[in-house]
Formats: sequence, structure tokens, C-alpha cells
Amino acid sequence: MRFIHCPHCGMKLIQREIGDEGKVPYCLQCEMPLWDMFTTSVICAVVNEYHEIALLRQDYVSKENYVCVAGIMKIGESAEETAQREIKEEIGLNVEKLEYIKSYPYAKKEMLMLGYKATVRKKEFVLSDEVDDVEWVPLHKALEKLREGSIAWQLVQTVNEMI
Repeated sequence: MRFIHCPHCGMKLIQREIGDEGKVPYCLQCEMPLWDMFTTSVICAVVNEYHEIALLRQDYVSKENYVCVAGIMKIGESAEETAQREIKEEIGLNVEKLEYIKSYPYAKKEMLMLGYKATVRKKEFVLSDEVDDVEWVPLHKALEKLREGSIAWQLVQTVNEMI
């Protein structure tokens, strides 16, 4: 999100030199810079003890490609809590171990995605309404079901290299 007006007082912002950052939007009335904002989310490679990964299909994302569990962080929630909550909500599994992998900027949606490998026990899935299908896929075959180069594809490729 890029500010044009101050969200506190409504005044039109000016561009002002702020240290090493260069020119940034600034409110003269509130005397504060208003940095561009982005949404923070998590993306999780959910892997079981048999080296299978849970891949989801969500029609609102794609009817052809599968994706990893992902979701937006809520205010007051840590990234780790978000990962555990999203995995429980979307596929009904409890996380036993969570490993941070890497952050992925997603400029198209003005988002920063924090990538995790989540270890779970293989159980029956309990799907949320936003998940149309999910399946356990051998980790070494998962890249075939993901859109090449996507953030999910990059995450799974990294997790594959770890095993």
C-alpha cells in the first residue's frame, strides 16, 4: 500500500528526504513519515514422516496448479503461530516441528511471504471450505504439480534439497 494522504489526519503527503532512505511520503501536520506497507503472510511446505508433502488445490487460486498451505498473519500473531493456525484451519493437522526456510517478496500482491517447513504426522485431512482438494505427494515429485518458479515451487525445491 502506498500512501497519498495521511491515514491519521487526511492531509496530502509531501515527499521528504529521510536519512539514507531518500524521499518518502511525509505528513507535515503529524510530522511523520508514512512508509509503504505490505501484507505479511506465511507459506508452508507441510511434510509428513514418509517424506510426502500436502499439496492443495484452491479453485480461487488456480484450477490446474496445486499450492502449499499459506495465509495472512493477524495482528498480534507471530509468524509461527500463523503457520500452525493456517495448517490446522486449512487441512486439519497439528504441527510437530516448524523450521523457518526463507522470506519471499511477492511484489504482484505487495506481500512478503515467510516460508516454513512444517513437520506433521500423516493423518486424514479435514478441509476448510477454501480448500477444494488436497493430497499427499512424494516430496521428490511435488515440483511437477506446482507452477514452475512460483513461491511454492521455490519453497518445495529448497525443502527437497534439505532432505
